[in-house]
Amino acid sequence: MRPRTTARSELLAMLAFLLRGAAMNRSLHFAFLLLAVVAAVFSYRSIARRGLTLDPIQRLYDEENEALDAEAMNETLFLLAAQEPGAKELQRDVADLLSADLESIDLPDGRHRQISIWRRAVKPRYRSIWRRGVKPRNRFMFLARITFLARPEHPQHDQVLPDFQRLLSDWFHNRREFRPEVMSDLVDQIKRPIDLNNHYTDSGQRYPTCAVVGNSGILLKADHGDLIDSHHLVIRLNNARISGYRRHVGAKTSLSFINSNVLHDCALLDGCFCHPYGDFVPVVFYICQPAHFIEYMICNSTHKSPLLVTDGRFDALCARIVKYYSLKLFVEETGESPSTWGMYRDERWFHYSSGMQAVVLAVGICDKVSIFGFGKSPQVSHHYHTNQTKELSLHDYPAEYEFYRDLIERPQSIPFLKDAGVKVPTVVLYH
Repeated sequence: MRPRTTARSELLAMLAFLLRGAAMNRSLHFAFLLLAVVAAVFSYRSIARRGLTLDPIQRLYDEENEALDAEAMNETLFLLAAQEPGAKELQRDVADLLSADLESIDLPDGRHRQISIWRRAVKPRYRSIWRRGVKPRNRFMFLARITFLARPEHPQHDQVLPDFQRLLSDWFHNRREFRPEVMSDLVDQIKRPIDLNNHYTDSGQRYPTCAVVGNSGILLKADHGDLIDSHHLVIRLNNARISGYRRHVGAKTSLSFINSNVLHDCALLDGCFCHPYGDFVPVVFYICQPAHFIEYMICNSTHKSPLLVTDGRFDALCARIVKYYSLKLFVEETGESPSTWGMYRDERWFHYSSGMQAVVLAVGICDKVSIFGFGKSPQVSHHYHTNQTKELSLHDYPAEYEFYRDLIERPQSIPFLKDAGVKVPTVVLYH
């Protein structure tokens, strides 16, 4: 066993490690290299403060068999996880939407309404053409368009644009303001509206017990229905069907958790029918595409129960946690530099799953969290209620399972969540 390296040798090893990673991945900016090197100097203090786990990354070796200290590796993973996948694309999309033109009109059939968002396609490659007096074929680029059955409750035409810009601006501002303490706000943001909707006393306390019901086909291998229904709050994902499966998945639904792609499909239906569990079951959703605030405005005006958007800061927290575990698992399995992670995953589309964010939500509003229907097994479908067999490539499910394992066994070691200032409740995973 090699003797423990000195602080100086660790710093040099960290620098060499990052430079080799930069050579393999030119997208790693020089400014980030400097930041990472400075961070390495203080790695012991920061690691002690965050309490990051060092297992199972005990020691990793580069091609010259020089040991890289586990603390430095964890610090590197921590810093890389803070670089959100697709951040530049998201910023560009939001800027396009906020500067775009919006039109809200009633269609000639008298029954439908259409909202369109577009921007002028004024790009450098067009300007030289225009100077020659030739107009490009497509002078406009549609960013979003939705046609839906009109209702009197829907926003007035002249209110759509200012309301859309306000909602999008507020969400994106929060999305860029990383603040893990947002976990402390979830009782006010989520639980209080649900309790008011159910005419419960606003106690300001967490739910005693919560069940998060995933959609994995492994649910059909056990009869957890009655156990699920015994919880004070039951969270279901993406409108998964329960009819015909109640022995396995239960019948009670207290909260529907969906992504905004599901909300988009709901907005196309009369009255934004997005409540298969009942008209008065609250819905929480997270934004997949910033243009989906249009769908939110359509649905929120007709929804009989609370329709709540997750805080952008909460989204950012979940994104960092999942990327950290994805990087960590990648290094453990391949032994490669974490800076090459983006070569194996399309960072533009990498995203946490709906189930992962629902679990983190439950951690913030419940004293005990039970997880059902998470995981996979041979001879079962990806979703218990569909024939889908393949997992979505934009999610890293094995990394998310590692996160759930840490929630159960050593929650104090979870990066970012440890800084949230909340007590992680007891978490139980049922297979």
